[in-house]
Amino acid sequence: MTITWPAPYCGYLTSFSVLRCSGAALASPLSLLRDDPKTVTMSEELQADFDGGDAGASNVYPAQCSSLRKNGHVVIKNRACKIVEMSTSKTGKHGHAKVHLIGIDLFTGKKYEDICPSTHNMDVPVVKRADYQLIDISDDGFLSLMMESGELRDDIKIPEGDLGTEIRTKFESNEDLLLTVLSAMGQEMVVATKPNMK
Repeated sequence: MTITWPAPYCGYLTSFSVLRCSGAALASPLSLLRDDPKTVTMSEELQADFDGGDAGASNVYPAQCSSLRKNGHVVIKNRACKIVEMSTSKTGKHGHAKVHLIGIDLFTGKKYEDICPSTHNMDVPVVKRADYQLIDISDDGFLSLMMESGELRDDIKIPEGDLGTEIRTKFESNEDLLLTVLSAMGQEMVVATKPNMK
């Protein structure tokens, strides 16, 4: 079956008919869907890619703004921060109480601020700490660290500043060290050092 659409009515056609609208003869809508290689069926559109997931683990989780506390963690401007100061303003005539947050970036030390209604949710980063035994320091500044399982990892750089100098000095004097690595939102950094008591 072939349907011919006059050119003036082409703008009023359904989305799948517009594929070949020029006043020429059109095939039936079903054959258009079958014959067009670019056409995707609705069930294919709704398919999600679950293969690349990490078993439901996430870098952040939501928390109500009023439940956040000083010295806790929060995401401000897409950065994982430690809350160093927070205050709540009184409710306005028709509004919500506002929470003013000041946070320090866990990795750069930069200060960030945000204001959020107390009833709204904010993202809280999942922050983890792990101790690794220092095995070696490469020439380009990467640390060779041994996990509890005995596996080695060489993907964390030595921190800059006093901590990095302290690690180098202690390593060169053959001290057995444990380094504390902080991880949040896909970033990792050595934040502390302590002697390995075994």
